[in-house]
Amino acid sequence: MGSLEVALGHARHLLAKDPELAAEQANEILAAVPSHPRARLILGAAHRLTGRLTAALDVLEPLVREQPGSVPALLELASAHAQAGAPAAAISALQRALALNPRSVDGWRLLADACDATGDAAGADQARARQIAHSVADPRLVGAANALIGNDLPLAEAYLRQHLERHPKDVAALRMLAEVAARLRRYGDAQELLERCLDLAPGFDAARHNYAIVLNRQFKSAAALPHVQQLLAKDAHNPAYLNLQASILAHLGDYAESIEVYERVLAAFPQQPKIWMSYGHALKTANRTADAVAAYRRAIAMQPTLGEAYWSLANLKTFRFSAAEQTAMMQACGSPDLVPEDRLHFDFALGKALEDAGDAAAAFAHYRAGNDLRRRLHPFDALRHTDFVRRSMQTFTVEFFGERAGGAVAADPIFIVGLPRAGSTLLEQILSCHSLVEGTMELPDLPQFALDLAGRGASAAPGAQRGAESVEFLAAVAALSTEQRAALGDRYLEQTRRQRKSAAPYFVDKMPNNFLYVGLIQLILPNAKIIDARRHPLGCCWSAFKQHFARGQNFAYGLEDLGRYYRDYVELMAHYDAVLPGRVHRVFYESMVEDTEAEVRKLLAFCGLPFEPACLEFHRNARPVRTASSEQVRRPIFRDGLDQWRRFEAWLGPLKASLGTVLDAYPEVPTR
Repeated sequence: MGSLEVALGHARHLLAKDPELAAEQANEILAAVPSHPRARLILGAAHRLTGRLTAALDVLEPLVREQPGSVPALLELASAHAQAGAPAAAISALQRALALNPRSVDGWRLLADACDATGDAAGADQARARQIAHSVADPRLVGAANALIGNDLPLAEAYLRQHLERHPKDVAALRMLAEVAARLRRYGDAQELLERCLDLAPGFDAARHNYAIVLNRQFKSAAALPHVQQLLAKDAHNPAYLNLQASILAHLGDYAESIEVYERVLAAFPQQPKIWMSYGHALKTANRTADAVAAYRRAIAMQPTLGEAYWSLANLKTFRFSAAEQTAMMQACGSPDLVPEDRLHFDFALGKALEDAGDAAAAFAHYRAGNDLRRRLHPFDALRHTDFVRRSMQTFTVEFFGERAGGAVAADPIFIVGLPRAGSTLLEQILSCHSLVEGTMELPDLPQFALDLAGRGASAAPGAQRGAESVEFLAAVAALSTEQRAALGDRYLEQTRRQRKSAAPYFVDKMPNNFLYVGLIQLILPNAKIIDARRHPLGCCWSAFKQHFARGQNFAYGLEDLGRYYRDYVELMAHYDAVLPGRVHRVFYESMVEDTEAEVRKLLAFCGLPFEPACLEFHRNARPVRTASSEQVRRPIFRDGLDQWRRFEAWLGPLKASLGTVLDAYPEVPTR
């Protein structure tokens, strides 16, 4: 080997240990052999690793122009652009590199990180799938890798499960299978697989990053935080890790910290529209509305086809689009290249803009288009849901509860249940103004308990459904012992403590869909208060239909499904009124609007709380509010929302038919 090759090898070896010395070595080589491409590549990498990003780009950009087919040079240039806060340039360089070498594991990894840093979760998932697939050297996994690349997830899963039966400790296969599960939204399965992966390979940072993402997507944010902190201890400036940390902190209610992290990321990497949008969400929750609007508009300026940023403006409810903004949305919506997620967000945003402008027919057309697209992406099984409600009524009887006294003794939680858009945020805001009550958010803990119990119930039945709305859930609840019920109640109190920021003895858990788990609440937290927020069926269902829910409300994307779901809800709550008389306090939204003080007094009395005038001044409460009603509850009570559905009545025939006698009987409950 010649002296030049020895010097180049030595300089390359120094990059990982001492990049400053590597730069000196590279400069010495270049003094002897000017313009040597490998020495320039080492010098550019050394500059990047020591934070001299301008110098790195000055070396790497001309190198890539001279050596356009050099994949290592393109990857190094992409890394420098990413660190310099130019993700578009980084992604462009990576796309060129991957076109030259589509099997580059480093290329797909860097692209996944770049997409994560820009908030492009779908792009990151696709890139990470290819990274995983191409990192597999074992020929026995080639079939699974090809299926994963081709997005044939059932085939990939079949290959991987067959392989893991023979090789259960293959961490590459475990991570690939976790990727399949995550893309199918089976996050519980993905979590278990990644836990096994990390048990076998604790230093597998890519798996740990995936694990933190999967935990956060399940709202297990307190569990996710230590993992992202562990990753940041190794790579403190990684924008993908920082973005994930900010999201986790927001889920935990630490909005000031979340905002601070977003600001640090954006200071270093300002050209990232999806991060500006996430930053806007945190600002909105923290009652910094003007700043949130500015952040959303910054995102739109960078990426005019980012439909979610426009919907984020519309979702402020009090925001009004300008004529220019409405025109821009129309133009973007007409683009044939618009991806479905952006298109449906534009439809919901345009529906809001046109409704504000008084064009009900055009508004309804866009609301319907957005809902139709969302429904195709996330279908809802109305028959299965109705069956679950009926089976719940058969399970949770007077005799059932009479035989199962006990549970955790604490009376801390005040559950607000019902349907989305029924006034639950207003009730939470009122209660949180009381000196003895703390408002939190829509806590995911009880639905997660239901999922866990369903999994436990399904464990003995291969192929059984594991959903929270299943026979397996009901069977598992019925099988809980006195000790298990108390332990589950105590676990709920312990898990939710992370969301409590004050010393108030009571707190609000405002997850509307918890009406499905009133029976579980009674068993594990018999002293908790339960409040049912109810609204006129047409007002409630229409408001839900025009609200784009990010997740968890798949019933809201069809008028017939909405009507049936509302009918099931009324029937189930009437059942609990019969078997647990006096256990649930019902607040009708219309009554709260008509006589606020009387309803507030009754609400406080039910909760065992003395009346405090501050509860009538709820709009002055500056607490963070995460729901779609955040801006509305920061105004004095208003009548605007009572009859908004009437402008759209001509198109609500399917909803009325599906509601049936529930509509005519409201606010009473129809008899069969």
